Amino acid sequence: MSELLWSPSSERIERANLTQFARKRGLPSDYHELWRWSVDNLDHFWAAVWDEWVEPDSPYERVLGRREMPGADWFRGAKLNYAKHIFRGRDPDAVAIRHASESRPIGEWTWGRLAAETARVANGLRAAGVGRGDRVAAYMPNIAETIAAFLACASIGAVWSSAAPEFGARSVIDRFAQIEPKVLLAIDGYRYGAKDFDCSPKVEQIAAALPDARLVRFGYLDESGWPEPLQTRSEQLCYEPVEFSDPLWVLYSSGTTGLPKAIVHSHGGILVEQLKLTHLHLDAQPGDRFFWFTTTGWMMWNFLVGVLLTDASIVLFDGNPAGEVLWDLAADTGMTTFGTSAAFIAAAMKEGIEPARDRDLSALKAVGSTGSPLSPEGFQWVYDQLGDHIWLFSTSGGTDVCSAFVGGVPTLPVYRGELQARSLGAKIEAWDEEGHAQIGQVGELVITEPLPSMPIYFWNDPDGERLRDSYFSMWPGVWRHGDWIEITERGTAIIYGRSDSTINRGGVRMGTAEIYRAVLSLDQVKDALVVDVPREGQENWMPLFVVLQNGHQLDDETVKAIRTRVREDCSPRHVPNDVIAIPEIPRTLSGKVLEVPVKRVLMGDSPEKAASRESLANPEAFDWFVRYAEST
Repeated sequence: MSELLWSPSSERIERANLTQFARKRGLPSDYHELWRWSVDNLDHFWAAVWDEWVEPDSPYERVLGRREMPGADWFRGAKLNYAKHIFRGRDPDAVAIRHASESRPIGEWTWGRLAAETARVANGLRAAGVGRGDRVAAYMPNIAETIAAFLACASIGAVWSSAAPEFGARSVIDRFAQIEPKVLLAIDGYRYGAKDFDCSPKVEQIAAALPDARLVRFGYLDESGWPEPLQTRSEQLCYEPVEFSDPLWVLYSSGTTGLPKAIVHSHGGILVEQLKLTHLHLDAQPGDRFFWFTTTGWMMWNFLVGVLLTDASIVLFDGNPAGEVLWDLAADTGMTTFGTSAAFIAAAMKEGIEPARDRDLSALKAVGSTGSPLSPEGFQWVYDQLGDHIWLFSTSGGTDVCSAFVGGVPTLPVYRGELQARSLGAKIEAWDEEGHAQIGQVGELVITEPLPSMPIYFWNDPDGERLRDSYFSMWPGVWRHGDWIEITERGTAIIYGRSDSTINRGGVRMGTAEIYRAVLSLDQVKDALVVDVPREGQENWMPLFVVLQNGHQLDDETVKAIRTRVREDCSPRHVPNDVIAIPEIPRTLSGKVLEVPVKRVLMGDSPEKAASRESLANPEAFDWFVRYAEST
């Protein structure tokens, strides 16, 4: 049994939005009973979310019409606007956003300023001919002006899409060219790691590939801001009512093996999902200051914006998160929720960082983690460093739904290495190969009932073939997400990594995450990648590639330590055939380890077929594997 690390106090349970929501509607007080009710009664659950937080311009006819995947028909007839829900009932003098970057000190935007900036940009977009359904592409950093630009776009019923400034021109073109934007918003440059980067050459290349897009530059480094007409003030922020199923934004898959999938989410689907998530699962309340480290190229940016649907404020940071800079930001802004990635926590552990040392983190009450499975040691580190009062919620979801399938519940305990529970309204199960749900066993993460924030379609996929192939090819009508998951007897969840990078040893299927947990617990190892390579007529070959900490070499003693740790923490089946030192682990632009493309190269696929270089954060790291495959 996993160790109990935290339990909510009776006072915390009582004041939780979740408790009040259930009590108001006479619903079960036990969370797992409530979850079961929510997935067995989808219409009633989502109607309850709607009644609590949605103020439509036109009412819906029924909650869920066509009840199938893909193609579920949610809240037909309803008209609403996402941005209108962000701004309703706001005190113009209250703080909405706190922000900082390597080129700007900590600052604040009130709701009044955010509304004024949003109205200004909306006025400029309309002047540029942008209307309902038109696309606006943003090559912008994680700053308050970008949020205002998104809300301006949403207010007029246009479709938003963003990419982070560190993305290369080809990567941005691969994304934006698919959706043919009418306007391209782009910065002059940015500062990262105390170094200025001029984006002008990349912006010119991107703009040339989008001939129908009007280029609007934002002066970030030179502090000139928006040009005319986006500097023209608008006296009033207006909202265009749109259909529930109208597109709100386009997100993208990593694009490692081809063009990134352009994933389209709806105004209404994202609105009701984020209202559920931020109120009931994040428990965002008045006075909370919510932070998640992200860039505009990751769905967590969209997730963070959704916190503005609540009475909490948000904290933004643009720059290099390495070292202790984010912990300084937490202290300086009075942050109450610190959101990050499992990789960030692992790096802090390796570097011996002590967040609470010489800092006032007394306001901090919660830590969130996502991006990859958080190791049990990572759970323990948070409590050792930040105290036993912290609510640690590890979450797992995806760009595909722009939300979490499993994750935080403010009224449940936290167990070491386990995600607290399945999210309300999300019928998540662990399926075996025959499609049977199982408890206490590792299986495919599937969702067997529709979720409002599932994609309404992929751009340029008119017959839906690419969408169906992505999620519904294994079990028609059932969403297969591509993760290994275990639902425990007590209703918690454990994520074991991607199922499409499965390791099969002696007929036993295993995820890569448990191997990484073992290997990365060693002081000598900085990073790791493991793959299982089929060999015709032979047992599969499972090499483990490691990046060593400075001052360490892959000698016999280190190899033995790695093998011993994997054997003891996992099993003899998990022990790699070979341990190989490499300079760097290849990752996608969103930070995902490149397991499947590396496996394909080692199986003999051409590098061009295995991975698109433009989708990689560090293509030279992938080149190492190409050379290695050619030499073996």
